[in-house]
Amino acid sequence: MKITRKSILYAIGIIGVLILPILMNQAGNFYAVRVAGLVGIYCILGVGLNITIGYTGLLDLGYIAFYAIGAYTAALASIAGIPFWFGLPIVIIVGGLIRLGLGAPLLRLRGDYLAIVTLGFGEIVRLVLVNLEPITNGPKGLPRVEEKLLDISIFGFKFTENIHFYYLILAFLLIAILISYRMEHSRLGRALVAIREDELAATLTGVNVARVKAVAFTISGIIGAVAGAIYTHWNGFVSPEQFTFWESILIVAMLVIGGMGNIAGVILGVVLLVAVPEVLRASLGTAFVDYRMLLFGIIMIVAIIYRPEGILPSKRRALELKPIEAE
Repeated sequence: MKITRKSILYAIGIIGVLILPILMNQAGNFYAVRVAGLVGIYCILGVGLNITIGYTGLLDLGYIAFYAIGAYTAALASIAGIPFWFGLPIVIIVGGLIRLGLGAPLLRLRGDYLAIVTLGFGEIVRLVLVNLEPITNGPKGLPRVEEKLLDISIFGFKFTENIHFYYLILAFLLIAILISYRMEHSRLGRALVAIREDELAATLTGVNVARVKAVAFTISGIIGAVAGAIYTHWNGFVSPEQFTFWESILIVAMLVIGGMGNIAGVILGVVLLVAVPEVLRASLGTAFVDYRMLLFGIIMIVAIIYRPEGILPSKRRALELKPIEAE
């Protein structure tokens, strides 16, 4: 078996992801472990959104709404005494059905119109969470003072520390990556790319555009909802202010900078926009926070001008934006 440079880099990356958090935790650097877990959450969200934007070409600016739906569904289930592993199917069903119901009328729209409507849906969900106080406790969030979220446990082992949740998040990230990878390299994935390139041509070749879009849209929403459920139990608290429009924009920015349509590019984008700012915050102080959005804007402008396909785009997308010139 030939050992390539790429396989060596992958091996080093896997070892680092598995071992470094343990070393940091033993060294007492709990903040770094939490940041690593946060990177994992955003990676799950990025992988989910990549299915709609990267594979299908659907500009979804309200993806954070399903992160919120999963978070609140998990919180309400836990408060009602339902353990995480039994509440997770509820989160999947609720997130999937809402996403499917939303997609039925929305997926008839294209381009800017779809982006505007999904943006509006994201804001509607946030406002509902703020104003539906008897259920969501409004802006004060969940759980209420007299309530508590149940601990996640498996075979008697309770997840109580950041390092525990890091590996739980990592496991779900691997599942999301596997689902995304299998979709990309399946008949469904080829249909998604065909729809992204030319919806009319895809229809003429026998692709059921409405059904394929609905499947991709629903799977994407389920992944976002599961990420919300995990984050709620990890954080122990959930409130509407965690799911603003800017969070959706941040996830889209991760895809654009890292490389849409490529899982490795999505992960790179998350590292650049989540991990790097946190490292700089620790080294430069809290003053850096005031310039965070300015830095994001500069990175986006530079990336779009000089690298419109992203840092690590899929090979197909790279050829689309930078076709090989005839000799």
